[in-house]
Amino acid sequence: MRSLSYLLGSLSRYFPHSQSSSTPLLTFLLRSMATSAAAGPINPSNTRLGWIGTGVMGRSMCAHLINAGYSLTVFNRTLSKAQPLVDMGARLAQTPRDLAAQSDVVFSIVGYPSDVLQVLLDPVNGALSGLRPGGILVDMTTSEPSLAVEISTAASSKNCSSIDAPVSGGDRGAKNGTLAIFAGGDEAIVNRLNPIFTLMGKVNYMGPSGKGQFAKLANQITIASTMVGLVEGIIYAHKAGLNVASFLDAISTGAAGSKSLDLYGSRILKRDFDPGFFVNHFVKDLGICLKECQNMGLALPGLALAQQLYLSLKAHGEGNLGTQALILALERLNNATLGS
Repeated sequence: MRSLSYLLGSLSRYFPHSQSSSTPLLTFLLRSMATSAAAGPINPSNTRLGWIGTGVMGRSMCAHLINAGYSLTVFNRTLSKAQPLVDMGARLAQTPRDLAAQSDVVFSIVGYPSDVLQVLLDPVNGALSGLRPGGILVDMTTSEPSLAVEISTAASSKNCSSIDAPVSGGDRGAKNGTLAIFAGGDEAIVNRLNPIFTLMGKVNYMGPSGKGQFAKLANQITIASTMVGLVEGIIYAHKAGLNVASFLDAISTGAAGSKSLDLYGSRILKRDFDPGFFVNHFVKDLGICLKECQNMGLALPGLALAQQLYLSLKAHGEGNLGTQALILALERLNNATLGS
């Protein structure tokens, strides 16, 4: 893939107007060679990876790629967050464009849709501006489905590909390589990327561009109501005079058991609100969900309630806590504190 990308890039330089109607043969050649590049197997010896966003999730996901032997270039706005990966052997790029110029596949996992737009599509320093024909963008941020379609269209215009592949599983899933990955885009490209995806978790193909994002938003809707149920059950058990730890252990193997209980039950009891996933980012996700519901004419009252409760955490200056901090909102509503 590296040699094909280099050749495609060279052709583009020699024929800078390859997209014009006057050079249909070259345009066809570029697209054909990009497709040919996408057909080969991906492995550490022939595929250079780039990664934008090395925060709570990205750092652990990158570590799996480095440990598997891939050549990795990283970019993060806060350089100190990328230093542990540089210490592991990753190269540090100064801009997303510079990173993409050294990569065949570029991953991104950043905070907000506006960040995605900037790091991938900025005309001066965005990753797509530096990616050679045949290259692939993989955005793993939870973002807007319409933006995923926009990125895919922009990538196609440069004879590149784009996959939207948001993830679920939190910091533990990222560390353990057990994330659920929701992929939208060309299924052949998703299948080709599978050797990389399997290092981070299990990929699930959801359909064309944007469908990965729709699947992740549906996932967030499910989690939101589950978290409300979990903290309400905890508050109820506390007020009823139950040993809350024993209660959570008892329900964990019954119908009330859930991934949220497994991940966050003990953290809540320990008052451990360190972020596996930030409240601020969850509020963003639920806001996108509500926007899409409005577009669909869909009423989801549980989603709306959860969004309001999480928004109250943000209003109290708790946006940088983990989503398990939802217990704080229920404690304030009921003038109760666990352990008191």
